Amino acid sequence: MKLPTPLHLWSLSPTRAVSMQKRLAARVHTSALSKDVRLVAGADCAFVESDRIIACWVVWDISDGTLVEKQHVVRAVRFPYVPGLLSFREAPALIAAARKLRTEPHVFMVDGHGLAHPRRFGLACHLGLFLGRPTMGCAKSRLCGVNCDPADRRGAIASLTDREGEIGRVVRTQRGVRPVYVSIGHLITLDDAVRLTLESCTKFRLPEPTRLAHAEVSRLRRSLSLEIA
Repeated sequence: MKLPTPLHLWSLSPTRAVSMQKRLAARVHTSALSKDVRLVAGADCAFVESDRIIACWVVWDISDGTLVEKQHVVRAVRFPYVPGLLSFREAPALIAAARKLRTEPHVFMVDGHGLAHPRRFGLACHLGLFLGRPTMGCAKSRLCGVNCDPADRRGAIASLTDREGEIGRVVRTQRGVRPVYVSIGHLITLDDAVRLTLESCTKFRLPEPTRLAHAEVSRLRRSLSLEIA
């Protein structure tokens, strides 16, 4: 898959990375999706021996529930673990894996946050600007903001708010399970992101694209760990 010109280099200190987040946050835009969205690419990452990262994309066809393609890369980790700067550890590998995709997904979904981030620039936003495609976050836990719990039924929604107002939505994907935290990354609306989250969930709590990506990186990590041992 052909990607736009990179926005910046990755060899930044944590202090400069924070400044970069604040600068790039102004370039995030919302845009309504067309009604024929079908291919959703889900991402997940795993770390091996703390110095290598596995990044994987799984393309899932939302119309018939089939797996279309999966690609991954294994790379050295170049950025330290700093809360709020996760994208500087994971995005370079995820971008490299996205370049290997043969299909053209309509939407990219990450297991992480977008606008629901202290500086309004989480992993989904960072990737969205680099990919130049609609991108959204669907996280398992809250990073910032406050919310009420949605009702215990599939499709129940509550607003996730912070100082400026709504930064995401808390979505109950199945009855009797913990909700997920949905936010926009780039070139998508919050309504569309919530809709795709629910359409991508079959019988599990997590959407199929990110659930399958997690299963794939877990398999790859076990394989690499055995090779090291």
